[in-house]
Amino acid sequence: MGVQVAQVENVVGERVLIAVQAVNISRLSTHPVPTVPGTLIVVAGAGPKDSNGAGKSSFIASITALLGDEQWRFASGAKAVSELLFNAELASGAGARQWASADHGYIVGVFAPAGMEDFTAATSVDAVAGADGELFEVTATSGGAVTVWLRVNQEAPHLEIRWREGVHLAAAASEAERVARADELWASLPRSAGRRDVVARDLTKVLYGDRVRCVSFLSTSVRSKVATNLLSQPLNEISPERVFEAIAALTGLDAELEQEREARRDEHAKRVRAALAGERLAEFEAESKALLATFDRRDQARVRLAGALRCWRGRQARRLADAAGKDEALAAELARHQAASEAAAEAIAMVKAEIGTLKEDTLDRSVTEARRELAALQARAGKLDADRAVAENSADELRAMIPALEEARRFADGRDVPTAERELKEVGLRLNEALKALGVADRETASAQAALDDAEGGPAAAQLNALSAAGVGATGLLDALDVAEQARDHASTRGDRVGSGGGPAGDLRLDDLRGWPGEHAVIVDASQLEAAAAALAKLPGSVLVSAAGVSVVGAFDGVATGREARIKAAEQRLNRALDIQETAAQAVRDEEEAVAQAQRRLEGARAGVRLEELERRLGERRARLSELTAALEELVPRVAEAERQAGALDFRARTRDMEIERLEGRRHRHEAERARAREQEAKVGAERDALKLAALAADWGGTVETAGEWVRALPEEERGRTADEWWRAAERLLDQALRDTFPQEDDEVPEELRFLLQERGGSTAREQATFAAVCGSLASYLRAQEEYEKHQRRQIEAQVVSRQRDLAAADKGAEEAAQSTAVHRAALTAAIRARLTRVAEEFEKLDSSYGGYGATLEFPVPPAPADPEQRWQWRVTPKWRRGEGQGYVPYNRRANTALMDEKAVKLVCAAAIASSGGGHLCLVLDELGRNLGKEHRREAVALFRRIGETYGITVIGALQDDMEPYAIDACGQYIKLRRSSDAMPYNEPPVIVGHDQHADRVRALAAYVDRTTDNA
Repeated sequence: MGVQVAQVENVVGERVLIAVQAVNISRLSTHPVPTVPGTLIVVAGAGPKDSNGAGKSSFIASITALLGDEQWRFASGAKAVSELLFNAELASGAGARQWASADHGYIVGVFAPAGMEDFTAATSVDAVAGADGELFEVTATSGGAVTVWLRVNQEAPHLEIRWREGVHLAAAASEAERVARADELWASLPRSAGRRDVVARDLTKVLYGDRVRCVSFLSTSVRSKVATNLLSQPLNEISPERVFEAIAALTGLDAELEQEREARRDEHAKRVRAALAGERLAEFEAESKALLATFDRRDQARVRLAGALRCWRGRQARRLADAAGKDEALAAELARHQAASEAAAEAIAMVKAEIGTLKEDTLDRSVTEARRELAALQARAGKLDADRAVAENSADELRAMIPALEEARRFADGRDVPTAERELKEVGLRLNEALKALGVADRETASAQAALDDAEGGPAAAQLNALSAAGVGATGLLDALDVAEQARDHASTRGDRVGSGGGPAGDLRLDDLRGWPGEHAVIVDASQLEAAAAALAKLPGSVLVSAAGVSVVGAFDGVATGREARIKAAEQRLNRALDIQETAAQAVRDEEEAVAQAQRRLEGARAGVRLEELERRLGERRARLSELTAALEELVPRVAEAERQAGALDFRARTRDMEIERLEGRRHRHEAERARAREQEAKVGAERDALKLAALAADWGGTVETAGEWVRALPEEERGRTADEWWRAAERLLDQALRDTFPQEDDEVPEELRFLLQERGGSTAREQATFAAVCGSLASYLRAQEEYEKHQRRQIEAQVVSRQRDLAAADKGAEEAAQSTAVHRAALTAAIRARLTRVAEEFEKLDSSYGGYGATLEFPVPPAPADPEQRWQWRVTPKWRRGEGQGYVPYNRRANTALMDEKAVKLVCAAAIASSGGGHLCLVLDELGRNLGKEHRREAVALFRRIGETYGITVIGALQDDMEPYAIDACGQYIKLRRSSDAMPYNEPPVIVGHDQHADRVRALAAYVDRTTDNA
């Protein structure tokens, strides 16, 4: 079974677009184009004369279709996408005879997680063009890259979508082979919706989960309806209405506004149709109203007369059924009273016999003797139990002390107390000796460390110490120099030595002062030069610097050798001292462990002595406890038996007294019941005689059973009516039927009916006696009029029904249209306000983050237009602050061009960010920077890049020749589409320059492009 579309949603997920391939799309080359997500990508062109004709607009338009830009109207089938297919006549005028237009093509996109780096390039063209079309080897397909294929058809369905995990692009040595390879790959891809493919209306839901992934400004060459481009002219020359249209296009609101206008058109047309139908119906109804009113009254009279007869019948049935039910209940009640009287007499006799039997029983002496014996046994058992509790507590205390003593005794390892004490003393003496050795090692280590620090104290440390000891004041040459900041920076970046041919002689680095003679040089006063030389006689290689010149003491070789030897000797001494110190510390730790173990052994030996004494005492307690337990066990059965006998006798005595008292009360109750039963027998018999069942059955005209069945067949709401309620309902319905039949006093009433009406007045009994006759006479008159009324009504009703049907349909359509329009307008108003509020918030953030003082949008809600053909026009007024703490200034106030360009870029990016919903978004712009001044182009384009990288937006912009020098330095990726001649239908391989943190992916795509280009 195929997978249904509803079960697949958000295939791409959080992945981002990393490569695009177009096959038979405009004149674009079939080479895959890598894209760097989250930065500014500029698309330039090199056509036969200038940048025009290279396919820039078609390239970025194909990306918007791949990313689900709603301006393509996917819900309506996205027919406009098919206009991107290769057209031989448009691609090459003369070549139209040699090349055929494409009836289908492909837009292929590779999506990968933002942090995915496990791409491995294919090693050969054959591997690239393998059976599965895998361009990269991806180590893990779950959650890795996915390739989406859009097949663009000239005929419906204009879009079909398939996808597969991994990277699958059409690879071959030439353009024609890549086109053929694309068809093979498409056939090998699984169908996305089971037995069929996903089509345009499900593209955004299936691929992106209905989340906006792309917003765009495209030119007229690829789409007929073009929104205002905020970057195509100075912002202050664009009206507030056109500013809103541009933001609506970027945020997807323009399609909803068009739907609102279509709803208003439909509502107006349906209201006109409903008004015409209402007028026609009103005219006809006015003509037939009086006649139908008379017919309706007589029909109502017939209904009410039938209801009156039915209610009269219900009164008779209810009277008979109620009387029969009451008689049945009385008969049952009479039988119950008779049975109760007989049962009470029998019960009285039985109770008297039981009372006599119970009063002869004697238990008092047996109860007294049993209680005396029980008290004696309980006293003896209590004393034994108390003595046993004392013994048990003493034994429990002794047992609780045993586990701890046994645990401690195991540490003695079989030693007695004197032996353990002697071993502890010996181990303590050894620990003292180890501590003394550790102290000696610590002092030696400290001394060796100090010697090493002195040897490594600096290049001139030995010289300065010797001069200080001789009383000669001196300073190190390196310590006296202060290098300027620019010299430090220069020294950190250059790699040339002083005197090399790489730069001027003045480029002295700090590292040039290191080494001899600078590192051993000291500065002294000229008057103390001889004293200083004498003091440094033992440090050959020392350099003295004074006003009299530079003097070297001894030879250089001796200096370097002597210092290194001193440092090496100090290090060896320190290493030996550290080894001795570690050995001494380990010995201290070992002896401390030995002392602890000896202490545990001594405590274990002492615990063994205490344990022996405790076990002896415990044995004595156990013997006493055994004696007490045996005595108590012997006594317990006797106590239990005495308790049982005493309890049984006491219970029998209490039960006897209670039973006698209960039987006396029962006898009195039975006598009262017998008297009441005899009284009720007489009362029930009189009530049955008063019912007169035979007379009621004659009035009903049937048996009691038929009357009950008639009542049970009634609806639930009528089944509980009483006879009086049935009569009142029948009387009321008859009066209404008479008024409906003869509404006026001067109406011609039949003679028979007039006589009966005169006779029935005066009392309820006379009304009930003449009820059936009056109903019969009225029914006869109504039957005589019925056929004529039916014929007239059929003719009128046929016309009314037809006209009402037309009016109902028209009214319903108008009402539904009005409700739909109101609901849609309310929802659209909330959506527009929410979306514009989001854009205003992002506009504020971007302006504050990139050099501004804050910006916002003003967008009052306009009333809906009365004209159904007029578009609901909103106005958006951008505002910004021109200084810290100042108020917002509208955008159409006078301002410099650079400020306008900057705010336009920020407003476009804010609208794009507001459309993204927090996910990755692609902003596609045609004619990027066409209106920007030359002095502001680089800054505006750089702002696009910074905003894109900050908010994770991929900004793709097509630009003309004059923008290329400014954009190429500021963008994150540069793509140049090339076509050198009008005779060439297809482009040459594109030039791509960019920066991407996923180097493996870039190398793989670059190698693929190079191979296919060389083999072409």
